[in-house]
Amino acid sequence: MAIIDMTRRRRPRSRIVRLGTVFPVVLALCSGLLAACGSGDADGLTTVTVGVANTIFDAPVRVADAKGYFRAAGLKVKFVDLPSSLGAAALESDSVQFLNSSPTAFINAVNRKIPQLAVHMDGAGSPLGLIVSTKFAQAHHLTADTPPADVAKALRGSVGGASSATTKGQAGIFLREYGVSPNTIRYASLPSPAADKAALSNNQIDWFVTSEPTPLAVQADGDGIVVAGPDTVPGWSVANTGYGQIVAVRQDYAGKNAGMVRRFVQAVQQGTAYIRGHEADVVGIVKQTFSGLDDSVLLASLRQVDWPADGGMSADGWNTSLKFIHSTNAVPKSAAIPRSNWTNEYLPR
Repeated sequence: MAIIDMTRRRRPRSRIVRLGTVFPVVLALCSGLLAACGSGDADGLTTVTVGVANTIFDAPVRVADAKGYFRAAGLKVKFVDLPSSLGAAALESDSVQFLNSSPTAFINAVNRKIPQLAVHMDGAGSPLGLIVSTKFAQAHHLTADTPPADVAKALRGSVGGASSATTKGQAGIFLREYGVSPNTIRYASLPSPAADKAALSNNQIDWFVTSEPTPLAVQADGDGIVVAGPDTVPGWSVANTGYGQIVAVRQDYAGKNAGMVRRFVQAVQQGTAYIRGHEADVVGIVKQTFSGLDDSVLLASLRQVDWPADGGMSADGWNTSLKFIHSTNAVPKSAAIPRSNWTNEYLPR
């Protein structure tokens, strides 16, 4: 099977805008008749802009908006879709005041000396899925119930899709856990999980790893079988992956707008807590972001995340996250999280 490299192909259109257009679009939200960021509106609410990546981890902020928790806190929220590569710059430029960020992106920003502050942890774990093509599954007699050790052995000599260094590193954790060297795998460099999906459907790759709901959605379409996840792979479990998503702000913004940050965090915490007991309702809310996906896919994806009762962080929690992220080679070996870059000060008291 030939190894493909799609990094130079034109990416499919999506809701995420390109580097050359993101800042004019984002800055437009902060000027003119669209209401300045952080401004007071005629209805007495204060407008703030939130950067999101449209993943399952955005559920708490989406729920907080849909259920009126932000409005009750005196806030009107505008969401801006941002890839992780642009989140830090958007936050630093005040194009967004709050960023629903992955720990990997946050750690990389902090270690580039960007003064970010984590103020809330709104999801724990890493809802990963390893999906093999239907053709590969049939050839190797793999099913959703095949033991992960047998899946890992079957992947020797195969072609995996890698849309980032992070997903390649996450696959490496799985392989090493079951005694298979990542060097036995050939990787196709692909620009996005959507490209992974297309390559799998066309049998250009045998498998790929990424966060849900993409693997489950591919399975629902009949193009593959999810053969590994955090419920079957200890290295991907909540206990071993740590934090999955945090709310980040600029340190100076938090210092000048403590009350605003506290109100925002309280609303997000209410949204997170709501997910724990109202899954059916939450599926309907997140489906507005993931239009076209089956309810069963979204429900299964939500259940792979630990939605905390409160958003408190700890040194032990960050150490677990750092250990996992280091093992994916997604941050420099010297990367660390100083105590000055995270706080529980803004949690509801």
